[in-house]
Amino acid sequence: MENPTHIFGNPVSHRVTRRARNTRRRFARKFGQDGPLGLRCTPLPVLGELWGCTGIAAEPGDSRITLKPHPIIIGTIRMGYGHFRISMAIASAAASQGLVPYWFDLHAQTQTTAGKVIGHLNSLYSLGSRLSQRSALFNRLYWEPLNSKAFRKLSYNAIDQETARLYAPVWEGLPKDVPVVATHVWPAQAAIHAGMTGVVNVVPDNWPMALHLAQGSLHTVQTPHAYWGYRSLRGMGPRPGQLLHPMPGDDVLYTGHYIDNELVSTLEDSTARRLERLKNHEPLRLLMTVGGAGAQADFYLQLIDRVAEAVRSRRIELHINVGDHRGVRDQVAAGLADMNISAELMEGRSSETPPGSGIHRVYYSPEIYSGVYLTNSLMPHCDVLVTKPSELSFYPIPKLMIRRIGGHEAWGAIHGAELGDSTPECRRPQDAAQFLGLMLEDGRALELMNRSILAAHTQGIYNGAYRVVQAALARAGAAAGPAEVSHSSYLVRKRL
Repeated sequence: MENPTHIFGNPVSHRVTRRARNTRRRFARKFGQDGPLGLRCTPLPVLGELWGCTGIAAEPGDSRITLKPHPIIIGTIRMGYGHFRISMAIASAAASQGLVPYWFDLHAQTQTTAGKVIGHLNSLYSLGSRLSQRSALFNRLYWEPLNSKAFRKLSYNAIDQETARLYAPVWEGLPKDVPVVATHVWPAQAAIHAGMTGVVNVVPDNWPMALHLAQGSLHTVQTPHAYWGYRSLRGMGPRPGQLLHPMPGDDVLYTGHYIDNELVSTLEDSTARRLERLKNHEPLRLLMTVGGAGAQADFYLQLIDRVAEAVRSRRIELHINVGDHRGVRDQVAAGLADMNISAELMEGRSSETPPGSGIHRVYYSPEIYSGVYLTNSLMPHCDVLVTKPSELSFYPIPKLMIRRIGGHEAWGAIHGAELGDSTPECRRPQDAAQFLGLMLEDGRALELMNRSILAAHTQGIYNGAYRVVQAALARAGAAAGPAEVSHSSYLVRKRL
C-alpha cells in the first residue's frame, strides 16, 4: 500500500504526502532499508508456560517457520507496558479458545529497520512521559497537546502509514491469510503493507485519535464513546469542526474491554472475596503499579506519606509492583524506609504467599513479561488497584485513578468513573489520599465499585478479548480452532 491520497475517503493534501515521504526517506537513510528477511521461532518466558505462546524473530536471511495448526499472530511493540498487557489479554483469550498464539514484537527485532526505527521513536516517547511528570510546564505546553490534539489528526496518521512501509519486510515470511491481532497500530499498518488479509487493529484508548488508524484492518474499540469517535472520525480533520467522510461500519467494531481469560473466568469469585473482606473489616489490600516509563514513583511515595499512619497500623496493606525498573524499586524502598514503613523486597515472578499476610511488599522482576503479568496475578487477591488511567483503566477491579501521562489517558478515567468501577482521576497526591480515606472510612464506596463490576460482567463488558479473537478468525476466514474449549471459557463465550 502506497502512502494514501485518501484516508477513509478523506483527501490527504500534497503537502502532507510530501512530508510523509520525506519522513520515511529520512528514517531509511538513518536506519537502512531491509531486503528479504528470515523468520525463526523463539521460546518466551512466562507466556509460553501460561498459554503455549511462541515468539517470532525476524533476521537477515531466508529461514522460514512452519506455524502450528490454528495459529494467531499477535503483533505488538513495547511502548510502556500497555501494549504488552493488551497482547497478553489477547494471548490468554486465544489460548482459552483452542488457538496457538504467536508473539511478534516488532520493537524487539533489533537487527531490522523496523526494530531500529521503533526503538528510536519509543525512546523519545518514554523521555516525554518522564519529563511530563517532572515538569508541569512541559506537560501543559507540549506533552498534553501532542497526545490529545496532534496525534488526533489524519495528517499524523498519513505520515505513520508511510513510515510503516519500512516495517513491512518483517511480515513477508508469514502466510498472508493467517489471523493477525495487532495491539499497536504500527504492526497493523506494517502487516497491511505486507499484504496480510486478516488484520485486526486493537485500539487501546478511549480517546479517538487518527494515530490508531490502519486502513485495510478491522478496528476494535473498548467503549461506545470510542466507537462513535472512530466511526465519525470526529475532530480528525485539518480544520476545527470539519465534518469528515465517516469510517465504513464494517471497519470498526465495539468489543468491550480487553481482559485476560484468567481474570474474566474468576471475576465473580474474586469480587465475592473482596466483598467478604470488606464485610469483615479486613486490611485494605492496595496494589500500586508503576508503568513502563517508570514515572509514578514520586506520586506514590507522596500518596503513601499522606496515609502513612494507616499503612504502619496495617489498616492498609501495600503491594507495589515496579515491573522491570530496578532503579524505581530502590527509590520506592528508600522512600518507605524514610517513612518508617517496613516492606519486603520481592524479586522474580511472584510472591511466596499471596496478599493478605499483613506484610507490605515491593515487587521487581528483571524480565519484562513477568514484571508486567505480576500485576495481573496480584489483582484477584487485592482490593484496590492504584494506577494511572491507561490500559489498566479497563480491568475488573476497584481502581483509584492517579495523574495521567498524556491527555489521551483522561478518557480512560472518565469511562471507569461512569461505569462505576473506579474513582475520577486524581491529579494530586492529596486528592488521591482523600479518596483513599473515604474508602477506609466505611465500606459503601468500595461496595458500590464491586457491585458495578458484577453488573458490567453480566452485560459482557469485560469480554472484549474473546470478541477480538473471534473477529480475527472471521476476518481471516479461518476455522475457530479445536471444537472443545474449557468449561469456564465456554460459559464466558455464551455471553458474547
